[in-house]
Amino acid sequence: IVLIPEIALTPQTVRSFISRFGNKVGVIHSRLSSGERYDGWKRARDGGISIMIGPRSAIFAPFDNLGIIIIDEEHDLSYKQQEGFRYSARDLMVQRAYREKLPVVLGSATPSLETLHNAQTGRYQHLHLKQRAGLAKLPSLKLLDIRGEKVQEGVSRPLKTAMTKHLEAGGQALLFLNRRGFSPVLMCHDCGWQAACPSCDANMTFHMTQGQTSDGSVAGYLQCHHCDEQMAKPSCCPSCDSEEFVNVGQGTERLEDTIKEWFPDKRILRIDRDTTRLKGSMAELTGIAQRGEADILIGTQMLAKGHHFPNVTLVGLLDIDQGLFSADYRAAERMAQLILQVSGRAGRAEKPGEVLIQTHHPDHPLLTTLIQKGYTAFADKALQERKSAFLPPFKYQILIRAEATNPQDGMVFLDSLKAGLENYWQQWVDAKLVEGSIDFWGPVSAPMLRRQGRYRYQLMLQSKNRADLHRLLTEMQPHIYTSPLARKVRWSIDVDPQEMY
Repeated sequence: IVLIPEIALTPQTVRSFISRFGNKVGVIHSRLSSGERYDGWKRARDGGISIMIGPRSAIFAPFDNLGIIIIDEEHDLSYKQQEGFRYSARDLMVQRAYREKLPVVLGSATPSLETLHNAQTGRYQHLHLKQRAGLAKLPSLKLLDIRGEKVQEGVSRPLKTAMTKHLEAGGQALLFLNRRGFSPVLMCHDCGWQAACPSCDANMTFHMTQGQTSDGSVAGYLQCHHCDEQMAKPSCCPSCDSEEFVNVGQGTERLEDTIKEWFPDKRILRIDRDTTRLKGSMAELTGIAQRGEADILIGTQMLAKGHHFPNVTLVGLLDIDQGLFSADYRAAERMAQLILQVSGRAGRAEKPGEVLIQTHHPDHPLLTTLIQKGYTAFADKALQERKSAFLPPFKYQILIRAEATNPQDGMVFLDSLKAGLENYWQQWVDAKLVEGSIDFWGPVSAPMLRRQGRYRYQLMLQSKNRADLHRLLTEMQPHIYTSPLARKVRWSIDVDPQEMY
């Protein structure tokens, strides 16, 4: 079984395996029809294939004689199923390999801190690939200090100059902006009103549609990227009736328009969720990029993972500063992984690659360590910080989430649950059944309190002993179902939470 983090990577991965192993390769993922998924599952069960490739759902391939498990980009968040049937595909596969006594390969240029800790403590064997395949060399990374620099639609003058240089030399340029749409905020120029989502504590993103309306104005719509609610762009401000709107910030649509004006003779390709909605569109667009039929690529994190664009010689990261400051302690790790994963799209063939990272914080320790010493040095420093702060992987966590349409129900539910958990734990301590300790943090509101019309809260449990956490939740869970408060809320238990959304 070969796991990949994104469905979009399926075509190129399948081609590579078929070229080596022939028609014994199968594929399964959610964008296939029900019939296609059944056929893939049946071929695996009946022995018609010997290799199954796919995202996290491929872990359920019914091989009777499984020989090896490979997880590509093991650090990726997409391996954690967050809704419905909840599981971590990476951790489940490690457990399956352990039980069936199989080798499992966790591959990544930017391993998760948990995986690195397991390697350092001897639980995993640590193998290093110190060079790229073939003649490819690692790209050079450079920070562009844009403080005081005139930036046009998010692109600084040095980056624009570098694009011209690489394009004239016959290379491709990739611009990374992890924000789709035209602008993240639509604001009234006269009164400051902003288009907010009626169901979430977030602004709606303005998307520009092609063409114009009958009165000559530019068409467009607003969409919330958290609940996907859509509405038409208002003709006038709902607050003051002004018709003057300002687009605040930039997204990939706006960047594409600007790049077309700057380089009218170049072929520009935008790859994001909006341009890849149709079945087969992602494979078609990445094929165009791989064949060199586009000069400038613009995309979100969909382009950051595993794609092989042999002619890309320049990568520009436009707006990464937002990831440097976050309430989530994992933000620095995610930021470092994203920077290096995007950087890995440059210089993958014979041509040398260059990566330019725009920032207002060139002296930030995360960036300086990452650029000057590499991911290994960054990870070592991050692990030291985690150890000092008593955070994973040196402790274990369980996050209990609750959400309800009534603003108070979720908090009351978690308060009651916390009291019950603390009572259970204290009884065990008094009876000397346990020796460790459990920290109870919260309950508190989620970073985004209201989402899809529901108010969300969370309670964190943390301990140095994983078994204590599981035992406590196992004892308490039957009482949760019988609680009258449980009928008023949606609740879930997230073991080893990866996000505090």
